Amino acid sequence: HELGHFVAARKSGMKVYEFGFGFPPRMFGIQVLKKKGGSRDSNPPKKMVFVWGTKRAENLPTPEGYETDTVYSFNWVPLGGFVRIKGEEGQETGPDSFVSQKYWKKVVVLVSGVAMNVVLAAVLLSIGHMIGLPQAVDGQDDTLVSDRKLQIMQVMPDMPAGVAGVQPGDVVSKIDNLEKPRLKQMQDYVSENRSKEITFVITRGDENIEKKIKPKMIKDTEIGQIGVGLAEVGIVKYPWYQAFYKGIGTTWFYLKSIVIAFVMIIKGLFGGEGAGVAVSGPVGIAVMTGQVARLGISYLINFTALLSLNLAIINILPIPALDGGRLLFITFGRIFRKEVPLKFEQIAHALGFLALMLLVVVITVKDIGKFKGAFIGLFDKIF
Repeated sequence: HELGHFVAARKSGMKVYEFGFGFPPRMFGIQVLKKKGGSRDSNPPKKMVFVWGTKRAENLPTPEGYETDTVYSFNWVPLGGFVRIKGEEGQETGPDSFVSQKYWKKVVVLVSGVAMNVVLAAVLLSIGHMIGLPQAVDGQDDTLVSDRKLQIMQVMPDMPAGVAGVQPGDVVSKIDNLEKPRLKQMQDYVSENRSKEITFVITRGDENIEKKIKPKMIKDTEIGQIGVGLAEVGIVKYPWYQAFYKGIGTTWFYLKSIVIAFVMIIKGLFGGEGAGVAVSGPVGIAVMTGQVARLGISYLINFTALLSLNLAIINILPIPALDGGRLLFITFGRIFRKEVPLKFEQIAHALGFLALMLLVVVITVKDIGKFKGAFIGLFDKIF
């Protein structure tokens, strides 16, 4: 994401003071110095120096005969990163300043981070489709599918499966003597044995769990149900010449799904339903990444692509301190032919950043409570 901003700013003729991994305070940095009037034949045209302390990149001392270039810094708060461009705060002018650029160049720099997130997702998903990605495979050509399994996607709490402790994500490995049933086979078997107690073998992680479940007769019908939503899932692998456009198509599908999910969350907030159970912060993402990584590289690629697309959507929202908020302010200036007063914009971004940090703290606390079992297991392994 930040690399997108960095490259776009440099290509647009803007000076980039600092490219940071994590958020300040700075741990250390490496600064590139360019020899004044230097060329490719200069010896050397550039040199690198280590930077310590928290002094802003533009205020660092410069050796005689050199001019400053970008500081590549490593910072103590490991949450994302940042790019500091000359004039992005509106206080510096000049031909290499952000504030002095044309509107379209500012837009390109602001949206380039989001664009890079989308491109990264498309590349990952294209690679994933070459090596095989997990997805629903109902009706899919068997020659493209491996590791096909019947997975429980939804459990109705008051129905027999929910009462027996079946959970979403469980895999149906066996029904009585029927090994690895297909979707239609399980539906028919449950319906045919609606008056009997059926023995299910459920796979949850590395554990096989036996559940005895008696179907519930649906009123006014002869149909028996246990109250689960099912899907056949598996690893689908495409030839390399199909993987590219499949990756783009999957990226578009995920983007639409994420936007719809965000709309539902926002509707829930305004409707008083809340959204705490629908989101996770850095702690939750770290735990889920570990869980997904144990499933295999295909699942990790899919999860990473989803994270990248989520980051793209969040950053383009018109919220101060985010790319979408900055884009909103410069667009107001463009429409009304008058820049928003710098003081008001800075206050809005500061308040937006504070609100986002508070939200991260709140979500992190909820994540720690939600995933405390994972932390206990981790400490047990360490100690």
